[in-house]
Amino acid sequence: MSRAHLPSLLTASLLLASTAQAQTAQPQTAQPQPSPAKTYQVQIQRTSYGIPHIQAADLGSLGYGAGYSYAQDNLCLLADQVLTVRGERSKFLGAEGRTVVGFQPVSNLDSDVFFRTVVEPGPLQAGYRDQPQVLALLRGYAAGVNRYLRDTPPEQWPPACRGADWVRPLTELDVMRLGEEKAIQASAGAMVGAVVSARPPQPGASRVQPRPDLAAFNREFRLNELPIGSNGWAFGSEATANGRGLLLGNPHFPWQTTNRFYQMHLTVPGQFDVMGAALGGMPIINIGFNRDVAWTHTVSTDKRFTLAALSLVPGDPLSYVKDGQTRRLQRRTAVVEVKTPNGPRLHTRTVYFTPDGPLVNLPAAGLTWTPQVAFALRDANRNNTRMIATWLAFAGAKDVQGVRAALDLQGIPWVNTIAADRGGNALYADISSSPNVSAAQQRACTPPALAPLFPAAGLAVLDGSRSACDWQNDPASRVPGLRSPGRMPVLTRTDFVANSNNSAWLANPAAPQTGLDPLVGEVNAVQSPRTRMGLLAIARRLNGTDGLPGKTFDIPSLQATLLREDNLSGEMYAADAASLCQSAGGPELQPACAALAAWDRRSSQESRGAALWREFWKRARAIPNVYAVPFEAGDPVNTPRGLNVADPTTQAALLGALREAASALTTAGVPLDAPLGEVQGVTRGGDFISLPGGPEFEGVLNKVEFAPLAQGGYREVVGTSSSYIQTVGFTDSGVQAEAVLTYGQSSNPESPHFSDQTRLFSRSEWVNLPFTQPEIEADPARTVVQLSE
Repeated sequence: MSRAHLPSLLTASLLLASTAQAQTAQPQTAQPQPSPAKTYQVQIQRTSYGIPHIQAADLGSLGYGAGYSYAQDNLCLLADQVLTVRGERSKFLGAEGRTVVGFQPVSNLDSDVFFRTVVEPGPLQAGYRDQPQVLALLRGYAAGVNRYLRDTPPEQWPPACRGADWVRPLTELDVMRLGEEKAIQASAGAMVGAVVSARPPQPGASRVQPRPDLAAFNREFRLNELPIGSNGWAFGSEATANGRGLLLGNPHFPWQTTNRFYQMHLTVPGQFDVMGAALGGMPIINIGFNRDVAWTHTVSTDKRFTLAALSLVPGDPLSYVKDGQTRRLQRRTAVVEVKTPNGPRLHTRTVYFTPDGPLVNLPAAGLTWTPQVAFALRDANRNNTRMIATWLAFAGAKDVQGVRAALDLQGIPWVNTIAADRGGNALYADISSSPNVSAAQQRACTPPALAPLFPAAGLAVLDGSRSACDWQNDPASRVPGLRSPGRMPVLTRTDFVANSNNSAWLANPAAPQTGLDPLVGEVNAVQSPRTRMGLLAIARRLNGTDGLPGKTFDIPSLQATLLREDNLSGEMYAADAASLCQSAGGPELQPACAALAAWDRRSSQESRGAALWREFWKRARAIPNVYAVPFEAGDPVNTPRGLNVADPTTQAALLGALREAASALTTAGVPLDAPLGEVQGVTRGGDFISLPGGPEFEGVLNKVEFAPLAQGGYREVVGTSSSYIQTVGFTDSGVQAEAVLTYGQSSNPESPHFSDQTRLFSRSEWVNLPFTQPEIEADPARTVVQLSE
């Protein structure tokens, strides 16, 4: 990266933020001023549900307060992730344990080898060295965590790590590594096993590549769609009751691991005043709002890496040829200490690299290291030290154009940005780290033997023997090899923009985005059930056919639209299924027929028959030729629709799926017409908490993924689900924001904030977020702590 651009733009962003906040400052209590003898000085006010409001005069002190607050609520979670990014899990927990990297489960030993070889401290430190304000924030965050450790005896730590020897002080490098782990989750971090298992072929090894099994490959790596998602909607002046902007942020992230969100309010007077949520270990708001603009993110369809097919030197699998020149593979050897019952032992493993990145071993895709060819990964988010600066610039933005300008820092790793502002503008932008590989270059550079295979797998494999197939350098990009912001999809509207993890194509159906390169996203392609449900729900609100008063959005109608739990698959297919059941199902299926016919086509807690539909559609959606009307690119929201009940083979398969679904529920002790809320939820503190929502494949906006059906129903949230949900609108005098963090602020089961917001979520209730100082002081649960060091 050309570092010279970054500090200047960050400084300009903070100066702009300073001017904006000075013009719109809210009443503040007297704040502590830094003493010459103190490096850090911060005030932390906490309001209901444990939300910290952190105010400081400088970024270092702000980070100090953020680190201290997060450690109070999530010490064990943070310490566990630090073990991961240090590559020390095996040393303290043994080699065979499991962790999660890039949303994929991996062994402790593989994780350690990966982080000791792939994540490079030197480039990270160099990238942040040129950003003194960001570096101060990271350093302060580590110091705040360490202050909490000094203040809190080990016997008072949460049960998961009470007295554990692996809970140790943080360094600023640890915080840098935590950020890098977040950045590469959609690329190298999703392929840990593939990186650390790449080995040179043994003498006499076959020269033939194995036949690829793309279905197995996609099951293993899920490159077509990350196992995370989100809904992001922004409404402008044409679509809101008061003519100002309105935003829904509904990220679908894990309820476990450090990809849990954490609510915070961060203020540096004169620079920014921002509230929202951050991923664990991040010292800045990722999804949030200030007085003038609100934003959210959704996982984008861009591919974050490519593979290079290396032509190896005959007889020398550690050398390859590029542009006719022989080049040697680089070696990095990790020496990992492993805890065993007989004492520590050392494990040594070598990982192989080109200058672009590590080699990978993908046997399911037929991409393995043979005497002829090897495959190297190039990662668009490698050493991404631009993220924090980008979100700091968001924090000080005055409108959606300020958010758009901040995106020019090219720090957003793998998400779309959706924003709305006080002036009534709505923004969608897929400006994120994306390889600058055009459709034409991909066609010209994909090895002929692989060309028929990998477009469908969402994987680009380029010829590594020619520099012409490398990522192209665009002078307009701050980062060599990345697509420049001006060549990525952006849409500004005064009605709405929306995204639920499909491509930019239908961010607003009235203004389709076409001409996307394959690495950016598809057009004229089948949309996910959740994308379709969202666009239908928005259209119904704006044309007044959703049963709510009026034809515009405000916060109550926005919340009602999300949490009415409409089920797209039910709307499109359940009537046909019920009719087929009643006419051809036979006597034994009549109870199931009645349950389906009576179901309200929603996944609310009151919905009877929703569990039967879930089990049926889980099976039926895979039936060949199942739809009466297949997908039509000219009507992507309403197709496919209907079931192909006229075809005898499909009819028999549908009835078979329904018998299996009814049998599964009966075996689990779940009545076919049981209210969904009686059979799905979580247990916290010994209490069953009923939950609304449904899984991805059903097309429920409020996405909640449950463990498979077991005795009594669906009893735990797994995978990725509604997490931090915010609705933000702007009034003449300020900002109105309500949110709910579905799993609560703390991962400590002994904390009062372990499940308090889970109970709110169960009741479809929201926290009215106190943003101004008078609102904070009016909260009866308010506490105040002053910290200095």
